[in-house]
Amino acid sequence: MYVYLYDNFLRQKKYDSLVKAMEVRLTDYGIAGKILRLNNFIDPKQIVDEEIRRGAKTVIIVGNDATFGYVLSKAATCNCIFGFLPIGPDNTIAEVLGIPEGLDGCDVLSKRRKERLDVGWMNNRYFVSQLHIRPAAIKVIYDERFAVTTKDKMEVVVCNLQPFYWKKDKKDKNEQVVHPQDGKLEAFLRPLTKKGWWGYNYEDPSIFPFEEMEILSNSPFTVEADGKVSKEIKVKIKLAHSKVEMIVGRNRKF
Repeated sequence: MYVYLYDNFLRQKKYDSLVKAMEVRLTDYGIAGKILRLNNFIDPKQIVDEEIRRGAKTVIIVGNDATFGYVLSKAATCNCIFGFLPIGPDNTIAEVLGIPEGLDGCDVLSKRRKERLDVGWMNNRYFVSQLHIRPAAIKVIYDERFAVTTKDKMEVVVCNLQPFYWKKDKKDKNEQVVHPQDGKLEAFLRPLTKKGWWGYNYEDPSIFPFEEMEILSNSPFTVEADGKVSKEIKVKIKLAHSKVEMIVGRNRKF
């Protein structure tokens, strides 16, 4: 039994024809199922657990990166197979999974090629796509072996499934990318140095694969994980023991 979790933005009229065409394609493949619509008042884990009790074996997330992160940050430990049908803007995770947008995504879904994917854990909650710590005065400790500090501020991004795009400076026309790695989380560290009255200069970044990392500060810093923003003074990040079983495409990036 399939259950489809639709992001609320798919109610917009401009998506009507594509969504209807995808539903027809899924019916042709014999994998149509129950449709549920997400909103800010719904806990995805409660929905998924309830549908599993009713017999659901496969849960398909329909939307974009934000939809994907919102569902799996809550429901990553649920005992089912997850799939993803990307629609709309801001779909970087789909490329990593090897799932094309629109109707072609239905074709990938029908083949049910599965992989077990890593899940990140941060202060008693999960993240699947990416964790971003905005520039702050922080100390980073890797695998309890060595520490990294900076004179002024440092930006930290931990990539799991979602790549991180960045530029060396505001004038740089070439966009750089940090790709996720399989089997370990990957941390992108970029120090910032004070430049007189003109703000900060970004220094050359470093990239470290790790299994466990701790980030400390004397004052609260901003953390965004799978779209959820919080203020923290201490964060412990590591791979979770559990993995997500996900339907992927042949052209996946791992």
